[in-house]
Amino acid sequence: MREGFGIEDPGIPLERRMALLEVLSSTGLGRICVGAFVSPRYVPQMACFEELLRRLRPREGVMYTPFVHTRKARKLAERYAPPLTLDADCLGLFIDICDIHQRRNMNRSIVEVMTSWPQEVAEARRDGITTARVAVASAWGSNFAGPFTQRYRLSFLERQHELLQAAGIEVMEIGLHDSQSWCLPHEMERDLQEIKRRWPRVKRFHLHMHNARAMALPCIYAALRTLDAEDTVLVDGTLGGIGGGQYCGNGVASGMAATEDLLHMLEGMGIETGVDLDRIIECVWLLEDIIGRPAFGSVSKAGRRPGKASLFAADLPAIETLAAAKHFKLGAAAWPDPPHRPWKQPISGPFYHGAEAPRIAIPS
Repeated sequence: MREGFGIEDPGIPLERRMALLEVLSSTGLGRICVGAFVSPRYVPQMACFEELLRRLRPREGVMYTPFVHTRKARKLAERYAPPLTLDADCLGLFIDICDIHQRRNMNRSIVEVMTSWPQEVAEARRDGITTARVAVASAWGSNFAGPFTQRYRLSFLERQHELLQAAGIEVMEIGLHDSQSWCLPHEMERDLQEIKRRWPRVKRFHLHMHNARAMALPCIYAALRTLDAEDTVLVDGTLGGIGGGQYCGNGVASGMAATEDLLHMLEGMGIETGVDLDRIIECVWLLEDIIGRPAFGSVSKAGRRPGKASLFAADLPAIETLAAAKHFKLGAAAWPDPPHRPWKQPISGPFYHGAEAPRIAIPS
């Protein structure tokens, strides 16, 4: 709701956004980021965010969260809690380590942001806050400045840690945001290994992976393989993989890890999600109707890997269009009448039930 609609047409009616949020709340997702307190001058798509919050009918068991990147944004969010859920007693420090993107996106330089940290920390101490999360954006590289080294990106995490430690505030979460789609899986592995070596007390991680270069899911998979069973990872996704930023140079092409594709991968790995993937797919179809074009995700188009009860029929008609591919949910209503079946005889054979390969004699 925040990342996806944050890059789409600002004119999408609030009623349609609310309708999607209502259905999305019934899928089993436990956490939905519904928007951000940002200037409509920079992100006009969020101009209706406060009205959305006034109309929001929260569903029990669902956390509705805002994107909070400054103390000012947190103060605004507190006015709407509930229905918003805010992490109590936790300070967040956040910086985009590409100075160009930092200025384009937030109208503040890296130095200006870092200069504000001591005051934010002092205010947090006065409020009795004892824990914090730290995060870097554009972590792996920039479309304007090129790739960033591990030493460079971790130096900003180091500065945040030092400042918070000196104030007696414990860092409980580290966030890595690939704002400009530069991460590769081996870099994710290497960085998480080094982060865990440097700050072994941190057991919670937040990954926000843009997908302009199709590396979001591979990098998330690399993270899952690198982290330990005692770790917790918060992974951002969007319906259909839509999303992006106006100021990174890729815009709507940035995309995100598609929620439905991520859930499909997790379930295939044996990780229970508690989310109804079929309902998520229906949400993607509603989203596509709202934005007027296909979204980027794959599982909403081809369906999940079918189980025994949902395997495709051998005599399924030829499937040539995205509309016809929806037969995995719509059945025969998805293909045209008459359907295209070029073979003359029904397709059958002995290997439909796991029969082993036959031995074939090779002529001498």
